[in-house]
Amino acid sequence: MGKPSGFLEYSRELPPKRPAHERVKNYNEFEFLYSRINVEKQAARCMDCGIPFCHSGCPLGNNIPDFNDMVYKQDWKGAFEILTSTNNFPEFTGRICPAPCEASCVLSINKRPTTIEMIEKHIVERAYTEGWVKPQLPLTRTGKRVAVIGSGPAGMAASAQLNVAGHTVTLFERADRIGGLLRYGIPDFKLEKSVIDRRIEVMGRAGINFETNANVGENVSVESVMADYDAVLLTGGSTIARDIKAQGREAQGIHYAMDFLKQQNQRNASDTITTDEILATGKDVIVIGGGDTGSDCVGTSIRQGAKSVTQIELLPQPPAEKNPRTPWPQYPQIMRTSSSQDEGCTRYWAVNTKEFVADKHGKLKAIKLIELEWQGNSFTEIAGSEREMPCQLALLAVGFLHPQKEGLLEQLGVKLDARGNVETDNFKTSVDKVFAAGDMRRGQSLVVHAISEGREAAREIDIYLTGTSMLESKDNSLMNII
Repeated sequence: MGKPSGFLEYSRELPPKRPAHERVKNYNEFEFLYSRINVEKQAARCMDCGIPFCHSGCPLGNNIPDFNDMVYKQDWKGAFEILTSTNNFPEFTGRICPAPCEASCVLSINKRPTTIEMIEKHIVERAYTEGWVKPQLPLTRTGKRVAVIGSGPAGMAASAQLNVAGHTVTLFERADRIGGLLRYGIPDFKLEKSVIDRRIEVMGRAGINFETNANVGENVSVESVMADYDAVLLTGGSTIARDIKAQGREAQGIHYAMDFLKQQNQRNASDTITTDEILATGKDVIVIGGGDTGSDCVGTSIRQGAKSVTQIELLPQPPAEKNPRTPWPQYPQIMRTSSSQDEGCTRYWAVNTKEFVADKHGKLKAIKLIELEWQGNSFTEIAGSEREMPCQLALLAVGFLHPQKEGLLEQLGVKLDARGNVETDNFKTSVDKVFAAGDMRRGQSLVVHAISEGREAAREIDIYLTGTSMLESKDNSLMNII
């Protein structure tokens, strides 16, 4: 424990951000780093609890008190080694993770928790600056070949793990760049794509092969992959978006959130957009869905110059601070305001979409909403509360159902569960030598869960191929695999 009295002496502070009126002018990241003294003070707030609940709160099982101690003692390289023993990509989680570890921090019982996420980000950024992030080549090659299909965080993590175990890994991606959801689903103002590119460069130097524009099941045959590789890991994500069945759904101007977000990331990368452009410029935008993806749509719409931005949520407004339904150390369902919402957004809770209203040309002009009364887990519509709001662009950010079945999954013949996800037994599918991990297996979830899934699946594949594994599970991993 770096400083026993640290949590009494220092209060929680987050790094400064660019003011909203400045940051909405571009798509750059806008959070600054702590000063050296401030980050050490924040690390000193860690109590090094006898039972560190933050470990169980983190899906990766990060050794949080240990790297906080190293930061406080100014042993940054030691902190980096501890952090990366369990987390392949702290530069991702340090930017876009909702930090369930902080919700489980013992300090959060009656104080504000340690700034774990920000400390992670500072550790890895220091590591890149100092040149500590290096490709780690395996001691020997096993002669086994593994195909990882889907280059999101689960696929990237699994590839890194399998490579250091000595297997020859090829990571297939159907898009033109590696990264999956990180590349095309997360706005640049939350995760600049140079952060992904520098990690891919390190992975490439470690010996991982990348195949882009490679849609297995379409322009790459399933038969050739099954014949050429000793094991196959499916990490293609949950890509079929949930729709809204309301009158007028066919109106022009209603789009899935991910289609909207992907296009803006393509513009930022100076890519050619081959589909009809979706732009919020000069429009009344209504984002349907109150989660992180909806928030990303809010920030992107504001930067595109929307006339107005409104975000609606089916569920009731959560309490401001404590919620008895999610007591510590659970992740609390409380009122949160994201940086995008803080930039200028009207929010409504407990409302449902009744109808999309189109003009005589079939273009969306308004949405009819109705207020809801919730009783437990069910709701009823409030009579007489229906109202119409102007809207020329509606963005559906209401989650995902399951992975795409057509193509790869159907041709492989893997068994699906009741929700349409790939069914597995300890990451093994119903087809020999085929494994699955990430959202494709567990359903839509967090980036940190995807990284954990990729790591755990890699260990099972290693055991399948060699009978044993040098890769530890998340409960007792001590290896530095960066």
